[in-house]
Amino acid sequence: MATVDAGREETVELQEFRGRVAGFLESRARPRRRAEQDDKQEDERKDEQEDLFDAPATDASSQRILAETKAYQAALFDAGLAGLTWPKAYGGQELPGPYQQAFNEEAAGFDLPVAPLTIGFGMCGPTILAVGTDAQKERYIPPLLRADEIWCQLFSEPGAGSDVASLQTRAVRDGDEFVVSGQKVWTSGAHYADFGALLARTNVDVPKHRGLTMLIVDMHSAGVTVRPLRQMNGGANFNEVFFDRVRIPVDNVLGQIDQGWSAAITMLMNERVAIGAGGNVRRAGGGVKSLIGLARRAGVARDPVVRQRLVDLYIRETVQHYVGLRIQSAVRAGRAPGPEGSIAKLAGAELGRRMADVAAGIAGLSTQAWLPADRQAGRWHSMITSAPGGSLAGGTNEVQRNIIGERVLGLPREPQVDRDVPFRSLLVGTQSRT
Repeated sequence: MATVDAGREETVELQEFRGRVAGFLESRARPRRRAEQDDKQEDERKDEQEDLFDAPATDASSQRILAETKAYQAALFDAGLAGLTWPKAYGGQELPGPYQQAFNEEAAGFDLPVAPLTIGFGMCGPTILAVGTDAQKERYIPPLLRADEIWCQLFSEPGAGSDVASLQTRAVRDGDEFVVSGQKVWTSGAHYADFGALLARTNVDVPKHRGLTMLIVDMHSAGVTVRPLRQMNGGANFNEVFFDRVRIPVDNVLGQIDQGWSAAITMLMNERVAIGAGGNVRRAGGGVKSLIGLARRAGVARDPVVRQRLVDLYIRETVQHYVGLRIQSAVRAGRAPGPEGSIAKLAGAELGRRMADVAAGIAGLSTQAWLPADRQAGRWHSMITSAPGGSLAGGTNEVQRNIIGERVLGLPREPQVDRDVPFRSLLVGTQSRT
């Protein structure tokens, strides 16, 4: 079992729970290898997990990894260890925050196959619980918690990235259904998702923020096409998704018709918490340890400049760790995510960029060209080329700085000349004046 922080006392019930978690993980999960151990097997394991994002959903390796994820999460659910702080009425355990913290501490020593569930657990699930109807919660939350159904988020478009409210995907009411046509882009996990939270425009005669509706879409519906987007790191975990007259029941509206911006803000706040704080806040210094190992193998671990940069990263990662713990504690206490999610997300993106810079400086040319058998070099190359994406995912760094400036520091809002203009009058994306 994991070591409990000094000075923390636990009830008998919490200690018993901790033991139950430890027993489950020992029987169902792979231990994480320690830094002093040969890390080749760890790299192979990580490569396997990344295959899920890099290959089509029909690929045999993707199917195998997805099956492993589903089997693990189903066992966790059946053991009464899934959704620890989520309501009992919808499959959760409704336990106090310390139980989730105890689970996270026990899980820190294991490699859990839960990456495909991040969006469902960190973004879509909390949004359904916050704004969904009782019927929607009963229908979607239990299979989400058990990983019988996996979710994605469908917000960004080719002409609506940082300014999501400018999106043009249309949802036109036709009796008891909406008919949806349009395109989404940068959709993580769409190639293996069963359902998605789709933000679409339902009213063009009101300002852009007031004519949006969030809909639950079955990703297997007729008219939904998912195409992978190949990234510079070689992966393809992002997708573009096309909707060609896709029919969605009105009962699938998440929140209120034309009030989707409110639901979108709820999901975006949860997304930033999920990215910045993480579902299982890792132990402080965990990422830097890999860089220390790289420096030792490269023979530069005693170089004073390298040591200074590593210490700086360790400090930043430790601060990020405790910010994440604070945010997660607030969320588990029932407080809605606020601008602190933007602080964590921005800090995480900056930390990733700095780590990539240090890795490139230590590894040198081996991150640009390497032998196929050198998994280490390939992984550092992937990390370096993936780092810029951290400044975009979940809202750009510039957007996060605006949010922090306005909502934390109380600075004046950015001027928005189109806030009160009907959407049909705006020249956005590919829309022409009508």
